This record gives sequence, structure tokens and C-alpha cells, in this order.
Amino acid sequence: MEFSELSNRVIGCAIEVHRALGPGLLESTYEQCLAHELKMNGIQFLLQHPLPVDYKGIRLDCGYRVDVLVQNEIILELKSVEQLLGIHEAQLLSYMKLAGIRQGFLINFNVKRLKDGLKSFVL
Repeated sequence: MEFSELSNRVIGCAIEVHRALGPGLLESTYEQCLAHELKMNGIQFLLQHPLPVDYKGIRLDCGYRVDVLVQNEIILELKSVEQLLGIHEAQLLSYMKLAGIRQGFLINFNVKRLKDGLKSFVL
């Protein structure tokens, strides 16, 4: 699968954060450092973006938050876990459906090589 220029730039930012910090830190640390890296690269994003649920014509705030929403095109779900699980994938896919966003990345920073903790999803 070929990634868009934006996707490649975002992945490059995540790789730079992982290269600088390595594994073993809290997810919130990676989130803040990735935000700094995205900003330095001129990529627009929102952190902890609220994600309401539309149910039978009403909009409900159920407390869902997208870790990083990049230019209203890509959702980044960040993790720092021993291993990615199916529930993590389901979470990202649900966020993508609720937000109407076609592309998402599940990024686990708790790995030796970031490419081993990176999963791409397209709806």
C-alpha cells in the first residue's frame, strides 16, 4: 500500500519521536512529543479531539477522544503497551467510523523498532 505525502510526513514525525525517546515511556509523553514534532513540520492537528456519537438524531458526548486528528484526514491512536490487541484496532476503527475519517494509524511506541508497532487502516 502506498501512503499519501501527508501520511509519510506523519509517520516520519512518529519515527523521529521514537528515535529520540525509545520505548518505555507513558503514552501521554509520546503524544506531547509527537505534537511538537508535527508542529515543527507544519502539520496541522488537534490533540484529544472530542468525538460525539450521533444516535437516532441526537448528538451525545460519550467521552470519546481521538488522540491526534491530523488535518481532519488521519486519526492517530497512540499506545505504549507490551503488545497491540484486537481491542486497540477496534477502538481506532470505531473512531474512524464515528468521525467519518477514512485513514488511521495505530502506533505503539513501546517497541524496539517503530515499524513493528505501526498499523495502518483505511475504510
